[in-house]
Amino acid sequence: MYIKDARLYLPNAIATGDLVIKDGKITAILTSGHIDTSEDEVIDARGQYVIPGFIDSHIHGANGYDAMDDDPKAISEIAKHLVKEGTTSFLATTMTESIDAIETALTHIKNTETPSGMAELLGVHLEGPFVNVKKKGAQPEQHIKKPDLELFKRWQTLSGNNIKTVTMAPEEDDAGAFIKALRETGVNVSMGHTDVSFDDAKQASKYGVNQVTHLCNQMNGIHHRDVGLVGASFLLSHLQLELIADGIHVSNEMLQLIYNNVGSDRLILITDAMRAKGLQDGTYTLGGQTVHVKDNKATLEDGTLAGSVLPMIEAAQRMLKLDGTSLQDIIQMASINPAKQLGVYDRKGSIEVGKDADLLIINHDLQLDKTITKGVVAYKGDLT
Repeated sequence: MYIKDARLYLPNAIATGDLVIKDGKITAILTSGHIDTSEDEVIDARGQYVIPGFIDSHIHGANGYDAMDDDPKAISEIAKHLVKEGTTSFLATTMTESIDAIETALTHIKNTETPSGMAELLGVHLEGPFVNVKKKGAQPEQHIKKPDLELFKRWQTLSGNNIKTVTMAPEEDDAGAFIKALRETGVNVSMGHTDVSFDDAKQASKYGVNQVTHLCNQMNGIHHRDVGLVGASFLLSHLQLELIADGIHVSNEMLQLIYNNVGSDRLILITDAMRAKGLQDGTYTLGGQTVHVKDNKATLEDGTLAGSVLPMIEAAQRMLKLDGTSLQDIIQMASINPAKQLGVYDRKGSIEVGKDADLLIINHDLQLDKTITKGVVAYKGDLT
């Protein structure tokens, strides 16, 4: 494949040029001159922008499917849908359910292959069951457990060592033993569904916690005598921070406040989407619970938010409308940061020779023209 006449967003520059792709990899970046394209598939970018594909490291489902479904095709169906919103790779995210349900999901995820033409499955985000009942959100209370290292080890083996991130409440982990053990094996430990204080969050970060799950949601807010986990997220500069930028989970004003205090270097855009993403308003399920979706808002019967129906491209567009943000910031938050956090920056997250050809062709308003996964056009938008 040959992409010509593109505005290329490279790691350290914006350049006008062409890309050469072979066997799913970027093989050349040309900022002057051209090659003989007579035998290649040629895509004329028409001066539009080419940026790295987005990585969604926290997504439960889409298009009627959920990562927890006892259905061998669920993950691949999700992967097929995600390219429509610019997501070229993702973590299948489980949730707090019975041990049997989690183990069935892990088995299906392990056995799923995502070939070129759909978003690539990078592994598993285990959200729960090791969370705090006080901040359970849409995590079913009856299945919440204390951190259990032996159980986690069993699940990691069952997943084929594909659990990359674990969301847990650090205050439930005595002396940080669980956190330390996970970090020693390279698993990201993310504070979420937690009532942790600032002091305990700071201590947990010393044990090895390196991430925060959906910042501001299902955690204590900032108080002037204890700034809590939100304050810790601002102050502890080694933490990477997930953010659901839908204007519902976090208001536009709070998005601006977060960006002003944190910048793009530590934010990871996620969707936390559930199975209703891409479908009409109606009644769905999440973790065996009834979810009502209306006007892009998904809630349980009691009004608790139950994930989102947010497309990643819309999250990016919303962040781009904030004061002070640029397209480079969007790439940082939606591509570079998650790639680095998941240990795949050697092959994803930026446009460089030798990396996977996971690319988006967009216009200046971040409207999606094409999604390319490993050198295959997986989605064509409506731009002309």
